Amino acid sequence: MEQRVLRRAGKSVSVVGLGTWQLGADWGEVREADAFAVLDAAVDAGVTFFDTADVYGDGRSEQLIGRYLRDHCDANIFVATKMGRRSAQVSENYVLDNFRAWTDRSRTNLGVDTLDLVQLHCPPTPVYASEAVFDALDKLVAEKRIAAYGVSVETCAEALTAIARPGTASVQIILNPFRRKPLEEVLPAARAAGVGIIARVPLASGLLSGRYTKDTVFAADDHRTYNRHGEAFDQGETFSGVDYETGVEAAAEFSALAPEGATPAQTALRWILQQGVTSVIPGARSVDQARANAAAAALPPLSPETLSAVSELYDRRIRGQVHHRW
Repeated sequence: MEQRVLRRAGKSVSVVGLGTWQLGADWGEVREADAFAVLDAAVDAGVTFFDTADVYGDGRSEQLIGRYLRDHCDANIFVATKMGRRSAQVSENYVLDNFRAWTDRSRTNLGVDTLDLVQLHCPPTPVYASEAVFDALDKLVAEKRIAAYGVSVETCAEALTAIARPGTASVQIILNPFRRKPLEEVLPAARAAGVGIIARVPLASGLLSGRYTKDTVFAADDHRTYNRHGEAFDQGETFSGVDYETGVEAAAEFSALAPEGATPAQTALRWILQQGVTSVIPGARSVDQARANAAAAALPPLSPETLSAVSELYDRRIRGQVHHRW
């Protein structure tokens, strides 16, 4: 699989990575055996980048990855984790002592001395503008607790603030055919600064797979049930902030744009890769999903006609709901 360079981290990662929120919590139950099978399938398909967080299953996702790494020490996996969401979301909690404690817990969960990449996990907006926060992150690098740091953001404005920081290695942001605003300023700014872009929620919580209908029912412990209106965390993390019924209708139109030999989900991933991101991190709850996601990296580029049709669909059905919010 193609590898792209995280320049400020000095590492290369697969253009299709694996998001592991599903292996921790909030997407319905995933058994341990199934989780390890997904990790295996992804690696076998060429994935070298796992994205996790200390809050996914309160550490379960990190622990599963840690066990996998111990059993596959030659797999050369780059692991990005996140910190901050296990504590109250106030700026005062984003201090060096907490950073040390949070990263120590993740190091234990993952079974490593130095974390490859730690991302602030969508912290309060003032955190991105704090000199002390980024001084503390630099201290973690100097102490070899972490090799590099980045941020996971909700808004384009937060991304641009973080990109301006000289130590920021990566920005993780929602980007998919139903969330296009980062194309305007964030991606060009990141490219100019040498900051990696990690595209998350690439399938709009599964909408862009084209598998859901207005009658689809999700499990009670699935965020697509309990966070549709931002009840638990930012609404933009669930269906990319798009109203579910609108999203289902738009996804049906998107599915019709998939070229021969590609699924709608693969088409969405291919679209993201063509925007020049460093890596896209779809999640997977099954071996088949992991393999199909990875296969998107080998698809030919989408045609200009398809790209134009995707833009028209966004402008007509989606833009008014999400573009001004994030």
